[in-house]
Amino acid sequence: MSDAHQSQLAPAENKFHRGNGDDGKHYWLTPPDLYARLDREFQFDFDPCPHPLPPDFDGLTCEWGHSNYVNPPFGSIIHQGRKKGPTAWVRKAIAEHRKGKVVVLVYPVDKWVLMLLAEIGADVRNLGDVRWLATEDGSAGKGTGRHIACFVLSRPQSLKSRDRCSATSRANTPKEGT
Repeated sequence: MSDAHQSQLAPAENKFHRGNGDDGKHYWLTPPDLYARLDREFQFDFDPCPHPLPPDFDGLTCEWGHSNYVNPPFGSIIHQGRKKGPTAWVRKAIAEHRKGKVVVLVYPVDKWVLMLLAEIGADVRNLGDVRWLATEDGSAGKGTGRHIACFVLSRPQSLKSRDRCSATSRANTPKEGT
């Protein structure tokens, strides 16, 4: 067993293909109640990741429907001779969305990300693969190989409005000695 991160492993060695634990289960379908709830809202007409997978079907290269439910593999796969992971599915989802299609893509993320996005409405910026500086000598590192997200939690709107009102009233207040 390698000590490499899951993203660096060959698909056959990736935990998403070996199984998660002693039961060896590794393919998971969307619970029917969750799918039904989303389908009521989005009226899906296509699934680019169907189960069972029809022979010669390729969700990464075929044309998608008008409203798509995408539950892609959570690990990497070999696609057209190359290792592909979540980024390939996101690229395809973006391409289909740019054609005017609805895409509902489900994928696991850390809870703290959802807290920042859904609960607070943080703005997210892509800083690219940052070459962080060493504390010892200030030299640039080689980067992480992953893009860094910048989550911006700006001042709440109510505070911004209050600050503008205070600034306006201060500006209209006579200065001492006038």
